[in-house]
Amino acid sequence: MPRVGRNLVDNQIYHIINRGNRRETVFHDRNDYERFLKLLFESKERYNIKYYAYCLMPNHFHLVIYTKIAENLSNALHWISSSYVRYYNKRYSLSGHLWQGRYKSFLVQEETYLLILLKYVDANPLRAKIVHDCIDYKYSSAKNRVLEIPDEIISSPPISLPANWHNFINEIENKINIDTINNSIERQTPLGDENWQYMMCKRYNLESTLNPVGRPKRN
Repeated sequence: MPRVGRNLVDNQIYHIINRGNRRETVFHDRNDYERFLKLLFESKERYNIKYYAYCLMPNHFHLVIYTKIAENLSNALHWISSSYVRYYNKRYSLSGHLWQGRYKSFLVQEETYLLILLKYVDANPLRAKIVHDCIDYKYSSAKNRVLEIPDEIISSPPISLPANWHNFINEIENKINIDTINNSIERQTPLGDENWQYMMCKRYNLESTLNPVGRPKRN
């Protein structure tokens, strides 16, 4: 059975997200974005992980990662986050916290939801109305994937992608899919069909992520 480390387990795909403290900007210009991308690239070999998608937004980032060893992913994310904080504080003569807190992570079912999640991440700048076309955004995996340009960070995902990825990610997204992903981000609930979701929660003691948000209602 896979080992559990900080709610991470071996041989799984994860959606990782973290935001700036109080949702403040963490990437101000090209230098900031490129420094973070350099850390992603270096972490691949250092921690033996694979990136299937990434998107850096002004005040947060999304990563889709496969890890063979859960501990490697935990170590990689700690190294990336702390390294960027040191760079950021030095550059802007600051100190203290940069990130909102510990990154959020949740398991992703490869067979049913990985494709939906890849689109969600690649289309993030379009959904946020930062660009009118996903390939116009420089700091995500969308552009290189669409133009079939080798990307030093991303690896080919273990599923078949639509022949025209450009049209696919620029199409209006299904609201149910977006709501499902947003719920997983908020609750850190495994992202997959109902049976798989329940099985993973039961196996890895994640049942609390399925409970309703807030205090139980009084009778």
